[in-house]
Amino acid sequence: MGSLSTANVEFCLDVFKELNTNSVGENIFFSPLNLLYALSMILLGARGNSADQVQKVLHYDHIVQSFKQEFKDPRQCSQSGRIHSELGALLSQINQPDSNYTLSIATRLYGTKTVPFQEQYLSCSEKLYQAGLQTVDFDRSTEETRKTINAWVERKTNEGKVTNLFGKGTIDPSSVMVLVNAIYFKGQWQNKFQESETVKTPFQLSEGKNVIVEMMYQTGTFKLAFIKEPKMQVLELPYVNKQLSMIILLPVGTTNLEQVEKQLTVRTFHQWTSSSNMIEREVEVHLPRFKLEIKYELNSLLKSLGMTDVFNQNKADLSGMSAAKGLYLSKVIHKSYLDVSEEGTEAAAGAGESIAVKRLPIRDQFLANHPFLFFIRHSHTNAILFCGKLASP
Repeated sequence: MGSLSTANVEFCLDVFKELNTNSVGENIFFSPLNLLYALSMILLGARGNSADQVQKVLHYDHIVQSFKQEFKDPRQCSQSGRIHSELGALLSQINQPDSNYTLSIATRLYGTKTVPFQEQYLSCSEKLYQAGLQTVDFDRSTEETRKTINAWVERKTNEGKVTNLFGKGTIDPSSVMVLVNAIYFKGQWQNKFQESETVKTPFQLSEGKNVIVEMMYQTGTFKLAFIKEPKMQVLELPYVNKQLSMIILLPVGTTNLEQVEKQLTVRTFHQWTSSSNMIEREVEVHLPRFKLEIKYELNSLLKSLGMTDVFNQNKADLSGMSAAKGLYLSKVIHKSYLDVSEEGTEAAAGAGESIAVKRLPIRDQFLANHPFLFFIRHSHTNAILFCGKLASP
């Protein structure tokens, strides 16, 4: 499964760099794992050049002998390629029912009623991805379809945390297939911040201005790395049970975030966050409280990464989904929601949590009062669930 998590990190950084080019000075937040999952559903039904392009964009082309692109036995889905079953296994490993965090994922394909879809594809996407294809009438019931999709996403993402995924007028009567992808996350810190320690303090924006933020504070033992080039600190803040953690890349001194971004690759990311660098230390942590809810329409981004044919009516080969000609992907919409607070979660603090914490001797200071990058990573598989940039809380 290591090769799959490497593909996840490579895809994550590709998407981040594309978004970063198009949104200078803005916050960024998305879920590479959820996108990988959703686009793999497209791959399951793609053939020929369309499949090759999707495979390459997702960095699956390095995973040897993963694909047998045809279904030989209609009762079996395993022959569609090892990658699909591995991805399902990876997601169920991360999203276990007894996890101490809430991870709500909504992924579904909506296809036009005028196209007959292969039974084989429908049953395999249901089996491998727990995400069926819903047939709708884009042409005659455009607005009704938009409301139906939005209502389904709201139900699937923790009782309406992700709302209005499709704004009015975003679904076109000429649409034939829409990929819907939304994710909601809320985790509880292993070591909570005390609300009484949170203070209003300036956060320096990249263009020299300041905004006032609610800065959380705690002292504890955390994994922290000091990177010399580019000069920065890397902090790991674990969530309960340490299954997931938030990794923060914070420039220090005269280094700015742009210098860190320029040097960010799969190799440097693994290097910076390696166990030889990340050493447990006493750290004074100052981290702003923030919420991010960002929606992206990803057609142009995916095209610029090389996934062009599936969006083109004349070139798309989705014959694994349907024998009908002219089936192509009309839209990819992705929305993520994150809330970072003292608790790390919406759950109220239990009795006995208000005991004063004794201040430990200060060893190192991690002061996140200027833009930083963050990643939420699954400890066991190293898969990145979320990637973001906080440019302005």
